[in-house]
Amino acid sequence: MGVEGGMKCVKYLLFFFNFIFWLCGLAMIVVGVLVQVAINNTIVINNVSASSVPIVIIVVGVIVFFIAFFGCCGAWKESYCMVTMFSILLSLIIIIEIGAAIAGYVFRGKLTDIVHDSLNDMVNRYSNGSKEFQEAVDKLQTDLKCCGMNSSADWRGTFGTGADVPDSCCVTVTNNCGKGAMLNPGKVHITGCEALVEEMLKKNTLWIIIAALVIAFLQIMGIIFACMLMRGIRSGYEVM
Repeated sequence: MGVEGGMKCVKYLLFFFNFIFWLCGLAMIVVGVLVQVAINNTIVINNVSASSVPIVIIVVGVIVFFIAFFGCCGAWKESYCMVTMFSILLSLIIIIEIGAAIAGYVFRGKLTDIVHDSLNDMVNRYSNGSKEFQEAVDKLQTDLKCCGMNSSADWRGTFGTGADVPDSCCVTVTNNCGKGAMLNPGKVHITGCEALVEEMLKKNTLWIIIAALVIAFLQIMGIIFACMLMRGIRSGYEVM
C-alpha cells in the first residue's frame, strides 16, 4: 500500500508539474514575443543573432505548450508509452532551452559592438534610406528621447546642412523643428541612442536567459517524476 500510495502521489505531482509546464510554455511565448517586438521596434539592429534567440524561445514555448498537454494525458491514463515519450521530448526541449540561454548570454556580451555598428549605419543611411527605414529611426529616437549614436552632433554632415537634425530629435516634435538646432539642448535631445538601446536590449535578453533556466529546472523535476511513474507503471503497481 505504501508503494501504491507513493505512485499515486507521483502521478498527481506529474500532472501538477505538467500544468506548470503549460503555463511556462505560455510564458515563454509571451516573453519571446515581447523581446522580438522590442528588437523589431529597433529595426536598425540588423544583426541576425539579435532576432534568433527570441524566435527560438517562441518556438520552444509553443512546443512545451503542447508537450505539457501530452504529459498530462500520459499521467492521467498511466500510459507507459506516453509518459516515456513525454520524458524524451522534454529532455530534448531542456537541451534547446539551455542552448538558447547560452546563445542569449553570448549575444548579450556582443551587444556593445552590435549596437555601435548598427546605429552608426543608421546615421549614415538615414538621408538616402527608404521611408520605412526613416520612420523606424524616427520612432527609435522619439521613443527613447535620444538623438544620433553618441550625441546629436553625429548628424553633422549626414543630414541636412550645417546644424540640422531629424525632427524626431526634438524635445517637442514639430515640422522642421530640427533645423539649426543640433547643439541646442532646449530644442533637441543631445544624448545619443547607443547606451539607451544597449540597456534596453540587455534587459530584454536577461529576461530570456532567466526564463529559459527557470523553466529548464522545473522540467528536470518533471522528468524525475515521470521516470518514477514509468517505473511504477512498468512494475505493475496500482497507481489509481
